[in-house]
Amino acid sequence: MSGATGATVGAALACLGTAAWVLGGGHGEVRRARALVGDDRGPAGRPLLASAADRLRARLRVEWASLAVGVALAVLGASVLPVVAGAAGVPVLRKVRRAAAGRKERGGRADAVVALCGALAGELRAGRQPGEALLPAARDSGGLGDMQAAVLAAARFGGDVPGALTAAARQPGAEGLRGLAACWRVAVDQGAGLADGLDRLEAALRAERDQRADLRAQLSGARTTAVMLAGLPVVGLALGAALGADPLHVLLHTPSGTVCLAAGGALEGLGLWWALRIMRGAEEAAA
Repeated sequence: MSGATGATVGAALACLGTAAWVLGGGHGEVRRARALVGDDRGPAGRPLLASAADRLRARLRVEWASLAVGVALAVLGASVLPVVAGAAGVPVLRKVRRAAAGRKERGGRADAVVALCGALAGELRAGRQPGEALLPAARDSGGLGDMQAAVLAAARFGGDVPGALTAAARQPGAEGLRGLAACWRVAVDQGAGLADGLDRLEAALRAERDQRADLRAQLSGARTTAVMLAGLPVVGLALGAALGADPLHVLLHTPSGTVCLAAGGALEGLGLWWALRIMRGAEEAAA
């Protein structure tokens, strides 16, 4: 292997490693930083170096890894095309990151609703009235989300609590609050036991959550396989560079290579999008 080829492969691997650190969270570096700094901790009780790494990751969002890799490939291939492609990938990765954050937020809010039902049932069995019991249950569980103040005000001053719960259920992941509103309305209008209804609602929400988690676990293998297959062209480029074929020059500086690069990139993106769309469709159908 020539010196130039070795430098190309090394730089490509360094770019991939940097992207993986940003995507994966850099936990190994944070742990090593904690071991190095020992008891030198910041205001929150965390190592200063680890806190600095977290702040760096907060600023370097995942989508900017696309532009960084594009710049590195542009330097290696002496072409502006990778920079253009990397810049085009920034909004796509930003959308993916925000969608993942939204799914995480919805899951957390759904868990909080389940906790709210259990806590409220416990407060009722302790002898508290529904309006009085809702205050500590909501405060401890956070199941009402951004609508907590409105719902608690309705409960405290004799307002329309079921209506406020129905409005709070419009938050992503808080759909279970519609069941809580129905239980509350039945208990007030017909004198039924609210605690028993909350127990059944909690059990139903837990079963639904476990079903979604089981489906995600089953689909995780397919999702990982799709992402790994999408990364095989990068492995092929690194292998070609290691063999001295100079694939970046062929792809970026020859007409046939540019056509192959455009067609391959389009098919690669289309295949990955289609595979992930199928998995999202399965999750939505199960929900």
